[in-house]
Amino acid sequence: ITYFRKGNHINYDGDIDDEEELLDWLTDPANMEMTDHIEKVNRKMFEKIRHTSDYVAVFFYSDDCKQCSRVLAEIEHIDDDADSANIDFVKIDDKKLAKEIGVFALPGIVFFKMGSKEPTIYAGDLYDEGEILNWLMVQKDPAGDMIEHMEGSDLQRLIDESNALAVYFFRTDGSCDQCTSILEELENIDDDCDRHGITFIKTQDLSVATQYGVSDFPCLVYFESQTPNVFEGDLSEEEEVLQWLITQKTEDRIELVTRVMLESMVEETQYLAVYFYKLNCNICDQILEGLEKVDDECDIYGIHMVKIQDPQLAKRYSIKTFPALVYFRNGNPLIFEGDLQNEESVLEWLIDDENRELADEIEEVNARMLERLLDESLLLAVFFYDENCPECDDILEELEHIDGDADQYGIDMVKISDVEAAGKYNIINLPSLIYFRKQVPLLYDGDLHDEEKILTWLTSQDVFEIKNEIEEVNRRMLDKLLEENEFVTVFFYESDHKESVKVLERLEKIDGETDNMDITFVKMADARYARKWGVTKLPAVVYFRNRFPSIYRGDFESEDEVLDWLRKNRYRSPELNLFMYALIAITSAFVLYTVFLLYGFQRPVQAPPPVHPKQQ
Repeated sequence: ITYFRKGNHINYDGDIDDEEELLDWLTDPANMEMTDHIEKVNRKMFEKIRHTSDYVAVFFYSDDCKQCSRVLAEIEHIDDDADSANIDFVKIDDKKLAKEIGVFALPGIVFFKMGSKEPTIYAGDLYDEGEILNWLMVQKDPAGDMIEHMEGSDLQRLIDESNALAVYFFRTDGSCDQCTSILEELENIDDDCDRHGITFIKTQDLSVATQYGVSDFPCLVYFESQTPNVFEGDLSEEEEVLQWLITQKTEDRIELVTRVMLESMVEETQYLAVYFYKLNCNICDQILEGLEKVDDECDIYGIHMVKIQDPQLAKRYSIKTFPALVYFRNGNPLIFEGDLQNEESVLEWLIDDENRELADEIEEVNARMLERLLDESLLLAVFFYDENCPECDDILEELEHIDGDADQYGIDMVKISDVEAAGKYNIINLPSLIYFRKQVPLLYDGDLHDEEKILTWLTSQDVFEIKNEIEEVNRRMLDKLLEENEFVTVFFYESDHKESVKVLERLEKIDGETDNMDITFVKMADARYARKWGVTKLPAVVYFRNRFPSIYRGDFESEDEVLDWLRKNRYRSPELNLFMYALIAITSAFVLYTVFLLYGFQRPVQAPPPVHPKQQ
């Protein structure tokens, strides 16, 4: 007997009289197999192969299926690889059998495993032969592609280095009944996590669990660039877990942290916003959805936002009602007192310079925050540095000594370690100190280790003065100018006042002429300080000559009138009026009268009488 398989033949060398042996030989998959061809079988042959082979992959197709021939051509390429893995690959044209197994649309691939109750249907790309082969290998040996177990320093290094890492903390000592069953469920989504670039790890390392505050097992923690986020859903629902992991990977969400994680973040994070909430709280969930909308903006400004469910920890910060938002600036807490339902007001509050400001410490900013400060701050000193610079820490320590003094003069001081931001302002050498006066930069070329010289430079009139523009000053800066300059003119005005804005525009035109007359011209929006000098109505111009004020009483319709008034006051010699003459006369008379009383009525000193010799 010769057996032909598509032209390829083999000869039967057994007992030709034994029909059972002959039937077994004819239906043996090894004899039916052809190189580079998937064998076609019928239902009865399939049932025989299914019960005799450990692993069987079946390709269901139909002659009237347009895609089937193309898919078959692809999987023909992996037939030998499947055979090398002891997986019998066959094809069958039987729609009824396909529906019985669960394949309702052709083509389809189904994997049968000896001892398994139910077959597994392939749900991937039928045109990707590599993916199909990989799927077959995983179905054959799931343990070969199980979630990797890791502990100790290897696990910690992976947490430090991975951008997307899911860690399943579990125990097998009998204290956790669900740990093993949930792990089996999570094994089903390991490949999906890999496809989305998420590394999945399991561990029983209690020291690492304790480090991140994990005390209840099992627990799933997602790490993104070392930032942890705890899964708070049902771990037995692997699809829910997968969707959550994909969301964390693709979207920037507010992370859920434990108490230990939060305490570590408070120490390590310069700007940290913490949302305290509780379960089964509808308003908490609504506010959280709103905060999610501004989370990305917070990241842009260098503010990290997390959430936590811990009533005991909330009491530490005097939180009695939920939800609540606490802003940590280098560990210093500040509670938000506004409307949490208005996420825009929350964002404005978080990025407000007054709320971000740290006592006795120069504020760290990123490129986006620097741009915002340049738009808002009239005088801004920026220290550009490199984190790997040995001398930068020493310079920063010196600069922090004068940060408070600079602030009193109305000068904001910040630091930034961003090479791209430095390049944007043409800064080549780091560290460098740049002084922005209304966004106009000026490089400090002195000794950065001499804090006093830096403060003197920042507050000097020549440095902060901008040509053809009246500079804004505060009380401290004005006092300094009055001490250093003989002639000073101050324009007192109200912010956001139409008349003040119009007058200021006119006065800006004569700023150059006042400079030529050696008159320092500044402006100040401080009504209380103006009243100190006798100003009762704003806007007003006050001319100081050796700290003695003169108030302009004229009209602001013409800047030339103001200039003429200043010119007359500048070049007018001090005149002594009648009152001053009278005052001098009275003072002189009083001095002369006092001298006369002291010396005019003194008695002459008489010599003592001679002493009798006996008295001696």
